[in-house]
Amino acid sequence: PGVGSFGVAMENLERLGYVDALKEYLAKGRPFLGICLGLQTLFEGSEESPGVPGLGIFPGTIERFRVDQGGPSGRTPFSVPHIGWNTVHPKKASILGRSLIAHESSVESNEALWRDRFYFVHSFRLEYSEELRGSDFVLTTTSYGGEEFVSMIQSGNICATQFHPEKSGPAGLQLIRNFLESDALASPLPWTKGTSERFGLDGLSKRVIACLDVRENDQGDLVVTKGDQYDVREKTGDNAVRNLGKPVTLAHRYYEEGADEITFLNITSFRGEPLSDAPMIEVLERCSEGVFVPLCIGGGIRSYTDKEGKEYSALDVASQYFRAGADKVSIGSDAVYAAERFLNSGCVLDGTSSIETISIVYGAQAVVVSVDPRKVWVSDPSKTQHAVVKSSTSRGPSGEEFVWYQCTVKGGREGRDIDVVQLAKAVEALGAGEILLNSMDSDGSNAGYDHDLIRMVREAVKIPVIASSGAGCPSHFVECFRQTGAESALAAGIFHRREVGISEVKEAMVREGI
Repeated sequence: PGVGSFGVAMENLERLGYVDALKEYLAKGRPFLGICLGLQTLFEGSEESPGVPGLGIFPGTIERFRVDQGGPSGRTPFSVPHIGWNTVHPKKASILGRSLIAHESSVESNEALWRDRFYFVHSFRLEYSEELRGSDFVLTTTSYGGEEFVSMIQSGNICATQFHPEKSGPAGLQLIRNFLESDALASPLPWTKGTSERFGLDGLSKRVIACLDVRENDQGDLVVTKGDQYDVREKTGDNAVRNLGKPVTLAHRYYEEGADEITFLNITSFRGEPLSDAPMIEVLERCSEGVFVPLCIGGGIRSYTDKEGKEYSALDVASQYFRAGADKVSIGSDAVYAAERFLNSGCVLDGTSSIETISIVYGAQAVVVSVDPRKVWVSDPSKTQHAVVKSSTSRGPSGEEFVWYQCTVKGGREGRDIDVVQLAKAVEALGAGEILLNSMDSDGSNAGYDHDLIRMVREAVKIPVIASSGAGCPSHFVECFRQTGAESALAAGIFHRREVGISEVKEAMVREGI
């Protein structure tokens, strides 16, 4: 699987002496499956890293999506990176498309797998141009924001996907199984043009994400907990940390129930040394053995010096999590500090922030910024320099109508003089690929998402926004998607306690045309 930036990947292949060996292997037509960046490096080059040659097996240059450009005030509804579950459109038949569930007479057995959605996470793509329309190596294409791009290629035994089959649930595993078990990958197969139109699926779906707030309890065990406005201790008895189960068990349950992604937030890791957090590393490793959707890990991703005086960079910490099985890392407090430095410097990129150092190696799509904002009420917008919004749902303690959202650090314990719009724009400029937008005021309320907050951030940036905090029923997800433009919605407590099932949420979304 290819994760990271084009230039860094090719430099590593050159440094390790793999380029010539790969070219020789591919020239012999031996079985090969490239994933995501593994597809892109098969071409001549990429806009992501000008001047860095690819393997050049196929003609063409990888380019950045254009869907976030143009439109009123430069804003369109489509964010970059392209993140989520999307459909594919076959251009020829392949044994790779065979499915174990191909029982419908209306679906060809060697095309049935294309009924499913697959998980994409990328900012660069190979455009399905006029020049490529007559090529014989394009297996499937996918559309996003009006742009059609190549999502899978096959030439003989050489195969590659722009999506991540290893993170696409049962359908992705079936595709990998087809590749591994077939003795006739290159054999021509009959194909019925227009197959994809019969499946009734098209386009990027909204994502439902299950979140697990993880911390050590008073006995030192790693447990999933959930707070009420960030207070995770029981209100009665011994005031113990609220224990909602074991992380690995819950993660497997959410995968089986249909979660599109699973996020772990280690809510007390800012206190200690992240790389000494062996239990969290073990959680990721064990989850990766049986959970085949994207995993995001957050908490404590920062540079630090341990008690022996050894220094570790944020990239060191993130790399450890990636090696353990994470697909994304979520940066919290350190992103706030980085945004403050960026703004105070006059918006100069110096390449030293945790966001920049991780993004340049692993790509923007691997860096999520988790924001913990809280409301600050003001009687009039002129009373503050921060971005304000007129509240559509409530009033302040003295009847104030306007509010700005203050960013916090250390798990919401300390407020900073930076608002959520300033932070969102800053981290986008620094190289973050996604924003996980929490709400300290809505957390644990089960009263619905803070639409004012989500809409404000969604309109300020061109990267995807994950709505979080406040979901209490399926209709809250529907309302959030309809009213804010968020690409994803996350929930924790209602899923943990089985008050609402993930399938219930998705059924409601289907009924409402989401």
